[in-house]
Amino acid sequence: MSSVNGDPADGADAGDTAAAGSGGAGAGADGLEAGAGAGGAAGAGAGAGAAAAGLEAGAGAGGADAGHADVEAMSADGVPDGMAVDSHEADYVGSSGAESDDPNFAGVAFGSRALGDNASGDGALASAEPAVAPSGPVIPEVFPPTLREVMLRREWLGLLALCLIVAGVFAWLGQWQLDRAIDTNPPPAGATEEILPLDEVAGPGEYLPEPLVGQRVETQGVWVPGDFLIVSSRFNDGAEGYWVTGQLRLDNTDAATSVAVAIGWAATEEDARAAVEQLEADATVPASYVIAGRLISDETPVPPPHGGDPQAMSSLSTAALLSQWHDIEGLDVYRQYIASVEPLGGLVAIASPAPELANPINWLNIFYAAEWAIFGGFAFYLWYRLAKDQWEKEVEDLEDAAAEDAAGAGGGAARTAG
Repeated sequence: MSSVNGDPADGADAGDTAAAGSGGAGAGADGLEAGAGAGGAAGAGAGAGAAAAGLEAGAGAGGADAGHADVEAMSADGVPDGMAVDSHEADYVGSSGAESDDPNFAGVAFGSRALGDNASGDGALASAEPAVAPSGPVIPEVFPPTLREVMLRREWLGLLALCLIVAGVFAWLGQWQLDRAIDTNPPPAGATEEILPLDEVAGPGEYLPEPLVGQRVETQGVWVPGDFLIVSSRFNDGAEGYWVTGQLRLDNTDAATSVAVAIGWAATEEDARAAVEQLEADATVPASYVIAGRLISDETPVPPPHGGDPQAMSSLSTAALLSQWHDIEGLDVYRQYIASVEPLGGLVAIASPAPELANPINWLNIFYAAEWAIFGGFAFYLWYRLAKDQWEKEVEDLEDAAAEDAAGAGGGAARTAG
């Protein structure tokens, strides 16, 4: 056991002071011995803490004399004169693990645990309690994706590429409509008044291009007997009447080829029938005729009125004429007809003014081009709308999950409090 050597009076003063400071825990070395006897190494630690506390309290309670006495008792190497460290104190040092690095204080325990335990009981020293770690795993906070992040995903980029292809097709169709909408090379004024050979303007079975409708042409052939037919509801300078038509079998062709010709106009049906009789009589003698006139696209056939003559015609349809013509086996026929300039058989010349110049801009084609442009823009809007819907769904799912977690945590806290 350790003891304090030196002046007995000084030791008594120190012992009395330590007893007063520790509240009956023991004075000086006696307190240390009591701690060692009570609890072994742990008790020695408590006793040492009490002794240290007693020394500190004694220093505070003994006044300046005790303080000066302790200072004077310190030796040059920093150890109080007469202080000895025995095996019990060494045991305490080993158990506390707070031995000083200074060789002058070898074997003296100043462990924070011993001092802390003593301070908690005696109120001499305060110890900070460690922070309590939260129970359970820590869940990291999940942030919702942005719309840009969703759009940059692989599947949405692939869908965007598909929309680009579709929009490209729509753009090509719109460009094609624009090319047809604007005539960059319109025919010059009066071009239709120049007389051209029929075979240079169109061929059998071909459609007539728009700029060539009303073109003046010239051809040569013979009339086919029995194929002079009357077409009603024809107007000539505002007056309603009849046309007399015939089949002209063309000369100098590789295959049998015919074209319908509107020979002239009659004011009444009787005049039209009289002209047909005269033309039939002239056709019995084969003769070649040169016919000049305007080449006009055929009309849509109109069915005869109910109860009327099924052979009656009110429109000049090449198909309707062909159904009544003779000798048509292997025959090539022009889709258009020629409105003759010079009438035959006592008929009146057909009024056929030059066609008006067409507008170089076709507004219908421009409307179609605008439609294709709208379709191309809608392809991109559809992609944007689908991506935004996906983004809103993901944000909503995260918000719902967070609300459920908060509700669960609140319920658990309420149960714990109860």
